[in-house]
Amino acid sequence: MVKKKAKKFSTVKAVKANARERVGQPKAERVIEDKPREERRKAKHKPTLSEIMNREE
Repeated sequence: MVKKKAKKFSTVKAVKANARERVGQPKAERVIEDKPREERRKAKHKPTLSEIMNREE
């Protein structure tokens, strides 16, 4: 029977495992969807007074 190869000790993995035990698992990444280009460009500029007046009417 062939013996299994011993895994190499990794300091980084040991430190991360220790942190997970103490603090807990980090939260999953949240994906933020990009807005279409037109919406991003309009959001940068405040509406003019005439645009505000036309919306109300």
